[in-house]
Amino acid sequence: MTTNDACEFTPPVSAPAAVSCELPGASVAVAPGRSWAGPGQQERFALLRRSRSVAIVGASSNPARASYFVATYLLSSSPYDVYFVNPMADEILGRPAYASLAELPVVPDIVDVFRKHDDLPGVAQEAVDIGAGALWLQLGSWNEEAAAIAETAGLSVVMDRCIKIEHARFHGGLHLAGFDTGVISSKRQLLSR
Repeated sequence: MTTNDACEFTPPVSAPAAVSCELPGASVAVAPGRSWAGPGQQERFALLRRSRSVAIVGASSNPARASYFVATYLLSSSPYDVYFVNPMADEILGRPAYASLAELPVVPDIVDVFRKHDDLPGVAQEAVDIGAGALWLQLGSWNEEAAAIAETAGLSVVMDRCIKIEHARFHGGLHLAGFDTGVISSKRQLLSR
């Protein structure tokens, strides 16, 4: 296998053959009733690839919560340094929980948010205030005011997407359409540094 073989994408039969390292279907569409257009697949992939740390705001120690599931995935299947922000917890998954983003020992590359809609602009402003690189709002979270706050300050913004699903899609755990690939491996997928 040559180096180019790893990036090769075979287009549909009707399209001319081409070699590209771009992800298929990288166009960006705006959902009905929404005016903000988020980053396409290529930009999300690049964001995940260049990031080294993730702060989960609204992290929970309750295994039934989505934030707990995402946290366990990021800790076990990603190269990220993961930090938890929850003013009501002292510890989550054996790691310290911080009361706010400002109390973290590092400036996170990505602030992943599990909070109610009305809290999102405030969290966006906190992310801006500490100098985070990106604001990531989980599935079901869409707040254009929060996006405007973050983007105006130069942060990348992703809304209504799960960081766990996106990471797994781009690193072999899920098919690009979101289906389990069926690949079972004990080898940890690492991003090149």
